[in-house]
Amino acid sequence: MGWKNYPQNIKVRLITSFFNRAVSSAVMPFMALFFAQEMNKVWAGLFLVFTVIIGFFVNLIGGYISDRFPRKRVLVLTSSISALLFLLMTISLYPKDNIISVFAFAYTLYIVTSSLGRPAMHAIIIDSTTPENRKEVYALDYWLVNLSMAIGAALGGLLYLNHQIELFALLTITSTILPIAYHIWLIDEHTIRREKQHQNVFMDLIQNYKVAFQDRPFVKVVIGSMFILAAEFSLNSYIGVRLAETFKSVHIGDFEIAGVRMLSILNIENMLLVVCFTFLINKLTDKFSNKNVLLVGLIIYGFGYVTVTSANTFYVLILFNFIATMGELIYSPVRNAEQANMIPSDKRGSYSAFTNFSFSGADLIARLTIIIGAFLIPTMMSVYIGILIMIGTLLVYTGLFLKKTNIQYQ
Repeated sequence: MGWKNYPQNIKVRLITSFFNRAVSSAVMPFMALFFAQEMNKVWAGLFLVFTVIIGFFVNLIGGYISDRFPRKRVLVLTSSISALLFLLMTISLYPKDNIISVFAFAYTLYIVTSSLGRPAMHAIIIDSTTPENRKEVYALDYWLVNLSMAIGAALGGLLYLNHQIELFALLTITSTILPIAYHIWLIDEHTIRREKQHQNVFMDLIQNYKVAFQDRPFVKVVIGSMFILAAEFSLNSYIGVRLAETFKSVHIGDFEIAGVRMLSILNIENMLLVVCFTFLINKLTDKFSNKNVLLVGLIIYGFGYVTVTSANTFYVLILFNFIATMGELIYSPVRNAEQANMIPSDKRGSYSAFTNFSFSGADLIARLTIIIGAFLIPTMMSVYIGILIMIGTLLVYTGLFLKKTNIQYQ
């Protein structure tokens, strides 16, 4: 299709998200470590679980709003508030002793505003693509996301420990640019909006999600994806905290690799592999059926993350993180494309919000691993992660390939 032929909204989304993720990825992966160091592991785990739960329910409200009101207006408003909250987080870091209460408050509100706006952006992207070009656009987005996150991880690994304020200031600046870009270039093509069915707003919101909740294959895919993604998300929660505490430093010349830097290296490795091999793996897997590609990819993915969860040796971590990433590259495009095609054209905001349950739920499970890991030894945590991946694989496979809905998709 080519970049010149992409719709304007796709270009705006890809460019803005690239720069925003590049900066936010230098900070957000370290939030579990930040709160654990400022308070303690149990407090950090409970607080982050609390924010994930809030984010999930607010995300559902965001999906409802995006189907009823102009999506561009929703995005401009929520992204503007998010920029102000990043400014508040930055200011709270200036005192010698961080004002952790102000930071935690601002972080919680940021979770709320970002969750409100996310479904609108997802719906706009689906509005701007067709079944013919959707997989290509998602593949490019997937590639750019990981490239930006690789840049962010590199920045975080080098600057996070000694330059937190500068990183948050940079994040504030990039977040301020987003609503300006949305206001100038984003086109709201969503003209048919859902009318209010009930006077009671709460009942109207429930009715709005009734179709999605009753779509059993779609629900299975969403819940299964949640369990699968929990393994990957645990890298920046349980695994990150464990490495910071127990990983024995390795020296390469004069360069010391301690626990925090080991976490950064694993993130960088993951993202660089995605950047280098996404299109090659896609081309190779096109020769095989989606069913087989999904299963093989998930088996490789699970094998890698089960080992990384408890490994504590530099070379073992690097090798099995490589294996896990290869599995992700094999299965992820199939799951993303098949799931996107399941979404009805008249409920894209709501379905997109419900789809986010995969990420919110996975994030919740990953945060809980911090608490569970305080009581279980690493090898038992590997067993726990393995069980999650097996359950997720069963649900996603049966949801996508064993039962088909009769809904006609656009």
